[in-house]
Amino acid sequence: MKLDWLELTAFRSYGRARIEPSADVNVFVGPNGSGKTNLLEAVAYLSRAKSFRGAPDELLIGRGSGEAVIRAEVSRKDGTSRIEVSIGPTRKVLVNGRRPSRFSDLLDHLRVSTFLPDDLDIVKRGPSYRRDFLDDTTAQLWPGFAGDLKDFDRALRQRNALLKSYRPDRFTLQVWDDRLSQVGARLMERRARGARLLLDHVEDVYRRISGTASRIELDYQSEWGGSLEEVEMEELRTRLKESLERRHRADLERRQTSVGPHRDDPVLLLDGLPARLAASQGEQRSLVLSLRLAAHEAVTEAVGQMPILLLDDVFSELDASRTVALAAALPSTQTFITTARVEDVPVSGTRWDVGEGGVR
Repeated sequence: MKLDWLELTAFRSYGRARIEPSADVNVFVGPNGSGKTNLLEAVAYLSRAKSFRGAPDELLIGRGSGEAVIRAEVSRKDGTSRIEVSIGPTRKVLVNGRRPSRFSDLLDHLRVSTFLPDDLDIVKRGPSYRRDFLDDTTAQLWPGFAGDLKDFDRALRQRNALLKSYRPDRFTLQVWDDRLSQVGARLMERRARGARLLLDHVEDVYRRISGTASRIELDYQSEWGGSLEEVEMEELRTRLKESLERRHRADLERRQTSVGPHRDDPVLLLDGLPARLAASQGEQRSLVLSLRLAAHEAVTEAVGQMPILLLDDVFSELDASRTVALAAALPSTQTFITTARVEDVPVSGTRWDVGEGGVR
């Protein structure tokens, strides 16, 4: 998979910009605030139809403009796709001149693997960061998973709205228990499959980056009996529905749904201990890099071609040994690297200078 060219109009700091990146490594060099990350964000937006920074669309539009436009051409082993996204009061997506039926269909045309400075939060911070990582990986493996997430979020909002009403009807609440358990079980089953594929690769990658052989596990903790073990979807549905029913009184008092996949914690274990608490800073950094590379390998294996790699100022955060190890572990695919200091990047490639709203 290769990005042939990228064109930006009124996107973030860029009035107009166009690049034709090399097919291997591209290193974008410039001071902080020069717009390096904006380039990577634009590429990722073409794959996900959302900012990898979590920014709302209105912040992506350049000052004084009513609309931002990202255009690109992507070559894959099965053909070429021209993608165009217009970001304004409404969002418009075109692939080869046609609107895809769902934004998640963009993954059929462009997949990216991202490495961001904030990735350490996956290990160090709360459950939502690990859920988001697992969900993002699962969506890369099976684009239809994005629809599962939307279905679950819609059912969760409806149940919470009912809980917040003046006098919720218990029969109606049971109807939403049933709906939430159905879509929640489907969500959980996909997460379990994604996690198993991820874990198939992560220990080997960790050994290559850290130089040590450690056991890495994902202990899926929930109050409703969810598990990453092989469990039939019907059993998952039954477990979740029974747990929702047991929590009726508590949920009515709190006016929100207190159990379900949205509250679960995929705890990362390193040699049997929670990595968030027991691992050193260096071990945590090696683990999160290993998770990202393992996800890249799992997606490559599943779809038969490598996603594009986006590394945002990653090398400056690493010590010398991990810098060398990560560079050696990077797969041979089109890669975009940002840095403020070119000497921090131990990988040769085409250099691009970024600054004053332009890239050369």
